[in-house]
Amino acid sequence: MTKTETLSENLDFIDLQLLATLQNEGRIPVVELAKKVNLSATPCTLRMRRLEQEGVIIGYHARINPAALNQALMVFVTVTLKATDEASLKAFNAAVKPVKQILECHMLGGGFDYLLKIRVRDMPEYREILGSIIGALPMIESTHSYFVMEQVKESPLLPIPRAGRGKVA
Repeated sequence: MTKTETLSENLDFIDLQLLATLQNEGRIPVVELAKKVNLSATPCTLRMRRLEQEGVIIGYHARINPAALNQALMVFVTVTLKATDEASLKAFNAAVKPVKQILECHMLGGGFDYLLKIRVRDMPEYREILGSIIGALPMIESTHSYFVMEQVKESPLLPIPRAGRGKVA
């Protein structure tokens, strides 16, 4: 059992309300947040700090429109390695982590080893990343690219369970 699994069982109704509100309204002032969860500002702040320290809240950020930064092209890439020994996995992980255009990298079980989510300006930038970075890695057996034509749904919001019920709010 991981630390996060243990923590989720220890979250009470107010913690879950705090998380749901912060997830939807990250810039809400503490005074307003406290009112929404029926606390005064000080205990609300203390709970937020505890949730941050325990790793339940792992950060705050602004969602930016990719087109505003000229990064409208999204590509999903499946990667198959020649071998999945520990050295190959560590080397691949280390190689992709510093590449800013690779937004997500997931190691999967199934027909391929990794799924990458990449955001770039255009096809020439993608070809550069594929050829110079991903394809140049010696442990790569194959890659397949899938270009997003339309983004139907994207959400960073997690379903928040209702306290004591295990059901999603």
